[in-house]
This record gives sequence, C-alpha cells and structure tokens, in this order.
Amino acid sequence: MKKNILKIFIVTSILGTVLSACEDEKSLSPSVAEITPAQGASNELLTLTGSDLNDIVTIYFETNNVKAEFNPNFNTGGAILFRVPAEAVPGQQNIVLTNRGGTQLTVPFNVLGFADVTDVTTYNFQENTEITLTGKNLADVEQVVFTGTTTEVPILSKTATSLTLKFPATTLTETTLTITNAAGDATPAQSFVAIDNAFKLFTDDYGAGYQDASWGPSGITTTVFKNGSASKFISYNKGNWSQDGFGWTDTPNDGYKFLSFYIKGGSQDYNLYIWSAAQPGGFDTYEDFKKIVVPAEVWTYFKIPVSTLKLWGENGTTSWNQMGWRIQGPDSQDETFHLDDVIFIK
Repeated sequence: MKKNILKIFIVTSILGTVLSACEDEKSLSPSVAEITPAQGASNELLTLTGSDLNDIVTIYFETNNVKAEFNPNFNTGGAILFRVPAEAVPGQQNIVLTNRGGTQLTVPFNVLGFADVTDVTTYNFQENTEITLTGKNLADVEQVVFTGTTTEVPILSKTATSLTLKFPATTLTETTLTITNAAGDATPAQSFVAIDNAFKLFTDDYGAGYQDASWGPSGITTTVFKNGSASKFISYNKGNWSQDGFGWTDTPNDGYKFLSFYIKGGSQDYNLYIWSAAQPGGFDTYEDFKKIVVPAEVWTYFKIPVSTLKLWGENGTTSWNQMGWRIQGPDSQDETFHLDDVIFIK
C-alpha cells in the first residue's frame, strides 16, 4: 500500500511539473495585436494589446535603449499601458518588450519630436524680415504663430534642422514663437523683438536726438553690419583706456526693462564696461555689474536688464545724457568693434 501511495505521489508530482512547464512555455510566447496610437511624442499614453502580456517585465525604446516605466500590477494578458519616455529619441524605431522568461518581441513605433530651436540668425525683426531658426524636428512644422496670438509667421522653407520664416508687422514689443508640428505645440525659449516698437539709439543711423559721443575714432560704416545696412564702429587706440558711445539727448527711464545690442568683437576677447552718466561710480570705474565679455571677431547678441547695469542710477529714475562702452587698454594694438541695433526694450 505504501508503495502504491508513493507511486501516486511521484506520478502526481511529475504531472504537476509537466503542467507547470507547459504553463511556463506558454508564458514565454507573448504576441502583439496592435499598439495605439502608432506614433506619439514624449509622455503620450500608449496601449499595447495582444496575448500573454502579463509577464512582461521591461519595455525599451530601441534607439539609445531608452527605458519606459510602467506598473506591472496593471498588466493583463491582453493589454499593457505605458507612456513614451521624455528621453525617447524621435524617429521610427522598435519598442522592445521582454518577459520573465527572457522572450522578447518588437513593435514598430514612430516617436514624434517637438520642434526644438538652438540658434537664430537674428533676434530683431521688422515687417518682412526673414529669420532662420536652427534646431531639430523642424521638417514637419505645419504652423508658426506669435505666442498667445493667432498671428501667423509665414514659413518660407524648412528642413529637419532649419526653418526660415518671414516675420509680419505687429504691435507687440517682444514675442516668442509657438511652433506646431506632428508632435504638437512647442514654444522655444528664444524671444524676438519688434525693433520698430523699441526705443532706438542706433540701428542704421543714430536715433532722433542722438549722436556720436566717443573719445576714439568712431562713426557709421555700411561695409560691416549685423542687420539692416549699417553699423556704428567704435575704435580704441593702444593704451588709451577710453570710451565710445552716444549722447546728448536727456533720456528718462520710460519703463525700459532691457538694453539690447549686437556687437562684433576685436582681434581677441575683451572685457567692455557699459556706463551711463547716471550710473553710480562714474564712467572711469570698472565694477563687475558693468562688465560684458565680447568674443573676438564675431557678432554677439546682448540683452541685459537695465536694473543690472543701473543705467538710471540706483533708484532707476535719474535721467542721463551719455552712454558708452569703456575698455581697459587695449595694451597690444588699436582695436575696433562694431555696434548694431542698440535699443531699449519695454
């Protein structure tokens, strides 16, 4: 009798093992019916349907092996919910799913990328100014508008990495762009200034009531410029410790927030110090709050809070009639810089 009981136990154990092995074998064979949607951008919720999906333990987006987080407790044999990771690389690729038994399956998916802008040809515009944006995910851009408005900015041309726009007239002082592509709406950080709505000290010529107020050689040139057709050149003689700039109209602070300008550097990187006649410390001091670093031989855009520079004094209310860019030296040789689009922005 004991032998019979032992035989029954052994047979039962074997059958249990066989059934368990069959179940494990079955669990190693997941299949996919559909993923919806078939494309999506960062944070898009995806639904994967199929069979035997409850044992899935990892999900990766193939390009750069980006992991998608999900809660296995919400899995069923027929469906898994997860989101496109923020780090997923845009483009056509596979989603790779792995279960506990190491079985993998792949699902084709198109990760959409929001428009991203890293550089622009200029930050200042007038009606019909053409500006090229450089970045990524730009080939499928459908629409560009001034952020918060319905004013469209016409698209002249586009590639995966560039977008050329023709800016319209506007009553706005400053605006960002909302760029729509297949991924949705994106608002890059770059801010553009409607220069005709700003207070101009110099664009292609001196602003009304302003003129040159420089110690060294300076003037207007039409051979070197960033925007328009001219710039103001300012020169510093070797060892002169001088300043060049603008005068003489009395200039109150009419709610200006920023001083903005383009400057093309000299033969090497230099520190320049921006000053005004109302600024504490006077024209011949070199405090850090006045300092900018100007890279050599390239146009660089500056947009500096007037409160940082204290152009209207400590309290921001003292008028001035001179403003300039001062240099220590130059020690090695004469140097020439170029200024363009010198404006105050409200």
